Amino acid sequence: MQKIARFFKNESGATAIEYGLIAALIAVAVITAVTSLGDNAGATFNEVANEMA
Repeated sequence: MQKIARFFKNESGATAIEYGLIAALIAVAVITAVTSLGDNAGATFNEVANEMA
């Protein structure tokens, strides 16, 4: 009976899942930011190259 009670009180698995979700959210935010900045930088470089030609 104590093992079952200890199992339900153990929150280490839930904590690991929460950290995993936070890391995934941060990764999505970073990927979105880098993609957006990359597209904007590429457009700027193309515009400058066209003006120089």
